[in-house]
Amino acid sequence: MLPSTPCSPSAIDILHRGREVFPITYRAMREYTDCRTSQSDDQLWIVEHEPVYTLGLAANVNHVLDAQSIPVVQTDRGGEVTYHGPGQAVVYVLLDLKRRRCLGLVRELVKNIEQAVINTLETYHLTGLRKEGAPGIYLNNGSKIAALGLKIRANGCTYHGVALNVAMNLRPFSAINPCGFPNLACVDMQSLGIDASLTDVQTALAAQLQQLLS
Repeated sequence: MLPSTPCSPSAIDILHRGREVFPITYRAMREYTDCRTSQSDDQLWIVEHEPVYTLGLAANVNHVLDAQSIPVVQTDRGGEVTYHGPGQAVVYVLLDLKRRRCLGLVRELVKNIEQAVINTLETYHLTGLRKEGAPGIYLNNGSKIAALGLKIRANGCTYHGVALNVAMNLRPFSAINPCGFPNLACVDMQSLGIDASLTDVQTALAAQLQQLLS
């Protein structure tokens, strides 16, 4: 297990937002960050989304091959196109990196978020791997099980976060080039034989993030 990022050891609150359409969560993240002060709590938001494709700032819309009836939303996070939907554990990371004295440690922040996914998968006897130049978590066969994308404002505050596929309808992934990679297979825990509830995985992932980022 990687050590946590060497930041100030202040608490991170966990909030459960339930099932929510992405634009509501996206607007709330931005509004919370807009209104933050030096005393505002750092938070992890647990959410499950209705089906949506989201585009990062540098995303090529041509990587959305056939959205059909699924909304496509432009965002301000890093990265390319991804899919969110029911059965996916999404945790948004709202931190003040400047206050935590780790503003220059963005690479370590990303590694710790990835490590939280790896640790969560390990509890279910699954091995998650990093891939150089492709943020997220993969399996030995190259398929992707978790996506990651962040926004870091000029004031050092973050939002967006990580999405771990638990028990999803995976077909919408075949209608895009996930993260900009043609023919990238996406997988979930259920298809790997893991019978885990979304709530349990959400709780485990948030706890790992809370531990590694505090």
